[in-house]
Amino acid sequence: MADMLKNIFEKTMHFVVHNGFLFTVGVMGLTHLVLLVIMLVAGVTPLVQFNILSVVVYIFCTIMCKFGHVMPSYVSIILEVTAYTIVSTHYIGLRCGTYCFLFSIVPIIIYFGTYLFKGMKRWHIVIMLAVNFATFAVLYAVYTERRPVYELDPGMRLLLVLFSSFIMVFSIIFYNVIYIYSSEREMGNLEEENKQLSLDAHEDSLTHLLNRRGFMPLVESMMNDREKNRFCIAFCDIDNFKRINDSFGHDAGDEVLRHITRLFLKEMHECAICRWGGEEIVILMRDYDMTAAKEKMEYLRKIIEANPTVFFNRQIPTTITIGLEENRDIYSEPDDIIRVADGRMYYGKHHGKNILVCEDP
Repeated sequence: MADMLKNIFEKTMHFVVHNGFLFTVGVMGLTHLVLLVIMLVAGVTPLVQFNILSVVVYIFCTIMCKFGHVMPSYVSIILEVTAYTIVSTHYIGLRCGTYCFLFSIVPIIIYFGTYLFKGMKRWHIVIMLAVNFATFAVLYAVYTERRPVYELDPGMRLLLVLFSSFIMVFSIIFYNVIYIYSSEREMGNLEEENKQLSLDAHEDSLTHLLNRRGFMPLVESMMNDREKNRFCIAFCDIDNFKRINDSFGHDAGDEVLRHITRLFLKEMHECAICRWGGEEIVILMRDYDMTAAKEKMEYLRKIIEANPTVFFNRQIPTTITIGLEENRDIYSEPDDIIRVADGRMYYGKHHGKNILVCEDP
């Protein structure tokens, strides 16, 4: 039940955030429809006419929003609410509380203004807020003691105060909620993007193996740790990879890489595996001596030879050539031992392929 409610909330908030201005225009139009009915019952003809005009304005704002013209709608809302507050205060007095509508558009000015105005243009928001407050101050000073044109009965006056107060509170809460929600979503998206960037910096996007940037520090740390510096490096290259791409297409080549990666990860999950580049894969075999590494890599070579890649119901025979070297005191840098393993692999590529070379020719 909780998950269902959370899902409904997420979908609702997603819709409101992505259709915020259209939603605002709709609520404003509905507000004036309610005010139209109230003024009709109260017999305040000028405000009935004004509310009809306001509804028409918001219908046009809806059309403009549909065509992406947000700025004219934004300005129309601010001007319409300000004008209505002045006119309604003149006709029914300050005590009816319609000045609350001025405060109800403060969150609208700020929330949508930050999207519409960038850089120094955001001073427009400050100016609009200052004008908004100045309007309230002038109305309060002029109409506190002035008798209104229409004297409403206490019940109708209370209804207007409650309604305008509700609109003000709703506006403040609503736009704060969607601001917090959209900010949290944006922060969440940024965190995911940063996490992905961090992974991309150390991980190959196709195979999800380590890339050189993520792999080399591991080799270096093993070489520097005198107590745990026993390891082997296996430099593997997929045989005839260019022919596979030319014959079956690059998508097939990608699938071959993924297939061999899965076999590597299954058989050598305790090792660090790196896509060195193209069709080359390098394995850091922790705690392996040359005898154990030779036996393991020969087994892996046979596994790959016996398991062709299946691509759209076609079998693509795949083999690898491997150069193997054990860490020794003569190596001081990761590049030194990797270069030797690479050289042995290169020798194997030119002497039959699909072989393991574990000593210099």
